[in-house]
Amino acid sequence: MKELFPLSAVRCDYADVSGSRPVYLTFDDGPNAFCTPEVLDVLAQHRIPATFFVIGTYAAEQPELIRRMIAEGHEVANHTMTHPDLSRCGPAEVRDEVLAASEAIRSACPQASPRHMRAPYGMWTQEVLAVSASAGLTAVHWSVDPRDWSRPGVDRIVNSVLASVRPGAIVLLHDGYPPDEERPYTDATLRDQTTIALSHLIPALQRRGFVIRPLPQLH
Repeated sequence: MKELFPLSAVRCDYADVSGSRPVYLTFDDGPNAFCTPEVLDVLAQHRIPATFFVIGTYAAEQPELIRRMIAEGHEVANHTMTHPDLSRCGPAEVRDEVLAASEAIRSACPQASPRHMRAPYGMWTQEVLAVSASAGLTAVHWSVDPRDWSRPGVDRIVNSVLASVRPGAIVLLHDGYPPDEERPYTDATLRDQTTIALSHLIPALQRRGFVIRPLPQLH
């Protein structure tokens, strides 16, 4: 396994220079035919933008969800083609995983223009950062992780975010699951806690004076 890059070299938040107390919601591992529409419904109800770091194979299978994300004002970003641990991949495989995912996104929705990339499992190496940069993608990590994928309970997801959120924070949530993940739950219930938590989290953040914004575009 290659040496991991320090997180100081990867975007974990966006410093708040505007005084508007921004927060950025991001979703990994979709699109999923059951979970993603429910997440999109909650975002639409509250008129909130988000960034979806999608897996390329899923984007190819669910192009209508990629088109819906773009139509509703969200960003679709790169989470590789098959969600491998990139620190265990050779240079050619890293490049193929990143470039193929961007191509799958653009094929699903020609209006989509991936500008951000998140390494699966947050496994950043110098090679991953170099490939991302050469593909015109800004590497994005996160600063708030309520581990919603582990289904800890709605209250715990909400309270975990509220306890650690700061202006400029990037929040990590999930609207799907990796291809190799063993699932003790059905697709229909896998991310139900995330969806319910999101419906509570958005107004709770707003009551605390946070403004939920799209990720800044640096390119």
